[in-house]
Amino acid sequence: MATVHLRIGDLVWGKLGRYPPWPGKIVSPPKDLKKPRGKKCFFVKFFGTEDHAWIKVEQLKPYHPHKEEMIKINKGKRFQQAVDAVEEFLKKGKGKEQGSHCNSDDKKSTDSKGRKAPAKPMKIIEEDDEDPFKGGSSDKELTDSDPEPSSVQRLVAGTVSGFKWESSPVKDDPHFHHFLLSQSEKPASSMETISKRLKIIEEDTGSTSIQAADSTALNGSITPTDKRIGFLGLGLMGSGVVSNLLKMGHVVTVWNRTAEKCDLFIQEGARLGRTPAEVVSMCDITFSCVSDPKAARDLVLGPSGVLQGIRPGKCYVEMSTIDHETVTELSQVITSRGGRFLEAPVSGSQQVSNEGMLVILAAGDRSVYEDCSSCFQAMGKTSFFLGEVGNAARMMLILNMVQGSFMATIAEGLTLAQATGQSQQTFLDILCQGQMASSFVDQKCQNILQGNFKPDYYLKHIQKDLRLAISMGDSVNHPTPMAATANEVYKRAKALDQSDNDMSAVYRAYIH
Repeated sequence: MATVHLRIGDLVWGKLGRYPPWPGKIVSPPKDLKKPRGKKCFFVKFFGTEDHAWIKVEQLKPYHPHKEEMIKINKGKRFQQAVDAVEEFLKKGKGKEQGSHCNSDDKKSTDSKGRKAPAKPMKIIEEDDEDPFKGGSSDKELTDSDPEPSSVQRLVAGTVSGFKWESSPVKDDPHFHHFLLSQSEKPASSMETISKRLKIIEEDTGSTSIQAADSTALNGSITPTDKRIGFLGLGLMGSGVVSNLLKMGHVVTVWNRTAEKCDLFIQEGARLGRTPAEVVSMCDITFSCVSDPKAARDLVLGPSGVLQGIRPGKCYVEMSTIDHETVTELSQVITSRGGRFLEAPVSGSQQVSNEGMLVILAAGDRSVYEDCSSCFQAMGKTSFFLGEVGNAARMMLILNMVQGSFMATIAEGLTLAQATGQSQQTFLDILCQGQMASSFVDQKCQNILQGNFKPDYYLKHIQKDLRLAISMGDSVNHPTPMAATANEVYKRAKALDQSDNDMSAVYRAYIH
């Protein structure tokens, strides 16, 4: 079988740890970037993200021979966007095939008089180096003008057929280090995705955001905190969060009211806490994610609760969607014992939580927010710091009020289409081609048309959020008539025994 050789400029599939292969291009590393030791690797720029990484040779495949294979096994939207970016790159003539690989697209620079500048040297590693990452005489230089590197100057990446990815995760290899760089040093806007390296963005509004790259592609780049993490509550949202924390190498101790839910995570490497108090006493930072204000209060103030385990310096992060009065009370009792408090409710669903793409809204102790950076990057795509305790609770209720009202309106539109003899599928097709098109609309409507109401976000919880948002409006004498109407529809759905179904089951309130 013919071997496949890789060089700078080639388009490749790069695999990092447990995460799926991702399209990229072999590029020259920055001159001041230290090379990893002990493994032969290439520096890869990934399409569809702003990430670069050193990738071991055995974790690389040439792009074109394996394109169809990779497309079949990866179906995510962001993966498709990355593949589209490769194709657009090729269309522009920046990547030209030569045999089983592509030449570099780097354009030759010119000086002020239009003359060709010397080609920028690109370092590659000799195949027979004993330790190719020590530098010095073991490194060869290859310029853009070199027509073809010799076989000695190439790295043998494997064979076209019979190639298998190495399965061991990056964190299991102490000699291999993974680096990420931001492509641009210019500040990102508040909704722009940047590299997984922590980057804090100050906004004119006084809020701050930590933003991260697509976690489905490169979550393995996160360096987990050395702090011991506790997690209380393994429901729809909490389960996905804990799974991603463990995947990223965090040390996690879990507790759940129904102990059986802990079993899966124990198998994945989590530790078991017998009570909330024990978890808090064992851990540096403890997160909680439960269903409502009463559950949040009971967890902290009840028998063997969080408060009994709080000692000076212990951090408690409340991720439940609750009202600002409750979260303020919890903050006060935690800090009265010398603890540090942060609220961090999350916007998303079970699927989004599983994918590690939540949006985290945080408020409270800024130092806790920064201590949680690797955790937030593992569980989410973006996090915002909103100032004093209570602000995150308020913002989350407003977001869920809008989402719940919108879902009820979509359900109303579907039933009106049916009542007037219109095709519900055509209604959805038209909707998804217009300005309201979104993955949320498409997924929820498809679930309704298929009669699939498996919970992704419980109907009873969105109704609770609407109720709390309406109460918040009342407290500042602000009318919320749309939310109030939607709330009545959800209450009707609950009366029809839809509480434990997905929020899209509000549809059934219109057909009964």
